Amino acid sequence: MNPGSTARLPTMPFAQPDLLTISPQVVELQAECPVARIRTPTGDEAWMVTRYAELKQLFAERRLGRSHPDPQHAARISDSILFGGPSDNYATEAADDARLRSLLTPFFSARRMEELRPRVEAIADRLLDALAATAPPVDLHEALSFPLPVLVICELLGVPYEDRDQFRIWTEGMADMRDRERATTALGSLFGYMGELVTRKRAQPADDVISGICALGAGELADDYVAFLAAVLLFAGHETTVVRIDVGTLLLLAHPDQRDALLDDPSLLPTAVEEILRLSDTGEGGVPRYAREDVEIGGVTIRAGDAVMLNGGAGNHDERAFPDPGCFDVRRHPNPHLTFGHGPRFCIGAPLARIELQTVFARLVQRFPTLRLAAPIDELAVRADLLTGGLRALPVTW
Repeated sequence: MNPGSTARLPTMPFAQPDLLTISPQVVELQAECPVARIRTPTGDEAWMVTRYAELKQLFAERRLGRSHPDPQHAARISDSILFGGPSDNYATEAADDARLRSLLTPFFSARRMEELRPRVEAIADRLLDALAATAPPVDLHEALSFPLPVLVICELLGVPYEDRDQFRIWTEGMADMRDRERATTALGSLFGYMGELVTRKRAQPADDVISGICALGAGELADDYVAFLAAVLLFAGHETTVVRIDVGTLLLLAHPDQRDALLDDPSLLPTAVEEILRLSDTGEGGVPRYAREDVEIGGVTIRAGDAVMLNGGAGNHDERAFPDPGCFDVRRHPNPHLTFGHGPRFCIGAPLARIELQTVFARLVQRFPTLRLAAPIDELAVRADLLTGGLRALPVTW
C-alpha cells in the first residue's frame, strides 16, 4: 500500500464484524502502513496512525495540536462538534492547554481520587444491592454502567444528580457524530445549565470541584469559562467510563476462564482493569490532531495543516508492543496501553477512571459469579452514531 496515494483510499467507517475485535481493515493498515492516508466519514482526507511506536511518538509530539490556522477549510474527521475538527486558538493553544491543566490537575490528582475511593465503593455497593434485589434479566447498562460514573462525577463536580435525565439527553446529543444541529443544540443547553449552576456556586460555594474552580484566582475566572470547563468535565467524566464498564463486563463474560481467574485471585484486579482498558477500544477512530509543522514519521511526511488520527485503540492491538494482542489476559503485565494517551496530554481523569473500574469489577465478579449475557452478543445494540460508542443496553441474567 502506498501511504500517500489518494486513489481508492481506505474509507471510514471501517467494518467491524465483532464487537470485541479490532476491524480487519485496521489490522491491514497496521500491517502494511503504520501511517496511512485515509478518507474520513465527511469525505476529507487524513492520516491514520495505527502502530504503537509511531502513536507513542505522536501523542507526545508538540508539532501536532488540536487547532488549525484556517479552521474553516481544515479537513474534518466527522460531523462531531467535540472532536470532529479543529478546536482551540491556533496562536495560544499551548499556553491555553498549560493553563487548563494547571487549573484542573490538582482537583484530579491520584491522591485526591484515592481519597474518593470509599465513596465510589459505597455507591457501587448500593447499586449492586439494588441489582441483586431485582429479578433477572436486567439491563446492566441502566442498573450499573451508567449510574455509577454519573453519581461519582456529579458528587465530585457538585452537579445535582436529580438532573441526570436532562443532562443525559444533552451529553448524548453532544456526542452525535452525524446530526450537527442536534449536537450544537445539546451543547448550548448544557452550557446554559452549567452557567446557572456556576452562578449558584459563586453565591453558595460547597466542597466540590466547580466551587473550587470558581474560587481560584480570587474569583477572577469568568463565569463562561468555568461553565465551559464544567460542561467538558461532566461529559468526559462519565461517558467513556460507562463504555468501559459495559465492554469490560462483556470481555469477562466472553472469557469465563479469565473471569474465574479473577474470582479465584482478587489480587489480579489491577492488571485485569488495565487489560480491560487496553481492549475496550477496538480502534474504530482515533484522537484528531493537526500538524503545525511538517512531521517525518513512518516513512511519510505529514505536511503542516494535515489532519492526523491517532488510533490508540489500534496501537493497543499492535503485536509489536503486546504479545498475542487479541488475547484477553487478566494477568498481562506490563501493559503500557495508550487508552489514556501518552505524554503531555495524558488524560487527567485516568486516576478516577481506574478507581471506578477497579471498584466495579472487584464487586461485580464476587457478587454475581454466575453472571451471563441474556442475549446473543451479536444482537447487542451499539451506539455507532455517538463519539464515545458503546452499548445502548447490556441485558444480563444470573
